[in-house]
Amino acid sequence: MIAKKTIKESPGDRLLLVILYVVLSICVLAVLYPLIYIVSASFSSPFAVISGKVWLYPVDITLVGYETVFKNSQVLVGFGNSVFYAAAGTLVAVTVTIMMAYPLSRKTFYGRNLLMFLLTFTMLFSGGLIPVYLVIRDLHLLDTRWALIIPQALGVFQIIIARTFFQNTIPDELAEAAEIDGCSDIGFLMRVVLPLSKPIIAVLVLFFAVARWNAYFDALIYIRDSDLYPLQLVLRNILLLNANQNPTNITEAMERQGVAEQMKYALIVISSLPVLILYPFIQKHFVKGVMIGSLKG
Repeated sequence: MIAKKTIKESPGDRLLLVILYVVLSICVLAVLYPLIYIVSASFSSPFAVISGKVWLYPVDITLVGYETVFKNSQVLVGFGNSVFYAAAGTLVAVTVTIMMAYPLSRKTFYGRNLLMFLLTFTMLFSGGLIPVYLVIRDLHLLDTRWALIIPQALGVFQIIIARTFFQNTIPDELAEAAEIDGCSDIGFLMRVVLPLSKPIIAVLVLFFAVARWNAYFDALIYIRDSDLYPLQLVLRNILLLNANQNPTNITEAMERQGVAEQMKYALIVISSLPVLILYPFIQKHFVKGVMIGSLKG
């Protein structure tokens, strides 16, 4: 019977391992504790939140913050609008990104270096807010849903990641073999490239979906119709409305401050929940896609 041999760790290696575990534990607590605190504060009474009694668990559990938020009919409208902007915007952005990144990854595509230079140039220099606003106005996109979808349909950073992924994952020999078999470029992309590109597609979906869901500034600039407001803008207006109301006495002022604090934490939970639900479903592809797409092979 062959005895198993194990490599004995030196005291220095053990010390380094302990330090790494301590540092990682501190990082986990630094990220996890604010999330726990926000959820606990959203379910705690206004007085407990203001007085600082909430630090880990909910105190005097109540749903006043959530009730106040959902009493506003615009919240559900904004939630539906944000779902549409996130879904449609992600679909359009992922489609455009793949259509741009895949040709740029093929050596047979003439002029790809020039196009990559022009795309990269836009990461360093842009026209600015006013020229972009004028373009959107002249295209008659103001106060329409497309104003939050089309201008953000192309991300240069995401194109670079997807292009690198295609270069490292889809060999030229595979494309040549498909061409010999009579497969068209579109057929090769749909039947071969996309099924092999699930990791990078998951990365792109997560990047674009989170960006679209948290979009706030573009809606503030381009949208005036309250029925088209995304959730982030609706929540901002609710907080501003609550803050601008003038209380008649000190007691009412304290109550309003407490409700405002509860609403703030409840709004954070509401706006973060869809992203937290989405991430576990694509997490298994996320790390692989980022690593392959970020390294030049």
